[in-house]
Amino acid sequence: MSRTIKHSAVAGAFYPAEPETLHRQVQQFIDAARPVSDTRPRALIAPHAGYIYSGPIAGSAYATLLNSSDIHRVILLAPAHRVAFRGIAYSSATHFETPLGLIPVDQELLGKIACSPSLQLNDDAFRDEHSIEVQLPFLQEILTDFKIVPLLVGDASPPQVAEILEQTWDVPENLIVISSDLSHYLDYESATEMDQKTSQAIEALQPEALTYHSACGRTPVSGLLLVAKKHGLKARTLDLRNSGDTAGPRDRVVGYGAYVFS
Repeated sequence: MSRTIKHSAVAGAFYPAEPETLHRQVQQFIDAARPVSDTRPRALIAPHAGYIYSGPIAGSAYATLLNSSDIHRVILLAPAHRVAFRGIAYSSATHFETPLGLIPVDQELLGKIACSPSLQLNDDAFRDEHSIEVQLPFLQEILTDFKIVPLLVGDASPPQVAEILEQTWDVPENLIVISSDLSHYLDYESATEMDQKTSQAIEALQPEALTYHSACGRTPVSGLLLVAKKHGLKARTLDLRNSGDTAGPRDRVVGYGAYVFS
């Protein structure tokens, strides 16, 4: 099969385009989050803003993978920000590119789940999207031999997301990553209060307590919570901050949370 590469869209904007600079920055985020648990995660939720804003929080999520050399496949679900569509989209790309190199897409697993009625091929949705791309350098820093199944969630329901995740659940080498920020453009105090409530709902595995104001990735997050509850997982908040804590003003902030499911 010939290669079809999804080139990076936000290198140099959301994160450094120079490989060594990117490597050092991601490694610093991960190192700052230690120590980590020895428990092997089944799923993570990590934010997807520019690294100066959400990189430290994402590092808290990905540091949990430092002792997880058995992960060889990552199912990534993220909300679509650029293109409106119904259902869940996949890309025709065989590889996704970052400044750290190419990551192969697991064509075999993608082929199995692509027959789901909620899935559709939509390369336009991926072209300028950042929500999946910003997760990839963290995975490249920690995992050595892995493939990805990247999916963008449009106008879909949590049960549709859960149905896709169920198809990937029984393989021990799989990891699920949900890409989502939390509240948007509230003042610091209001955002802190809302994000704390969102974290409580996530830890309680209560998707019905989440609204579209809770998280831009509310649908994929809720789908994960449905599956986590069914399989008896526990969710834990690793880090909860906002852009006012990292690199921005406090009059209008975006919330970021890192969560692990095991």
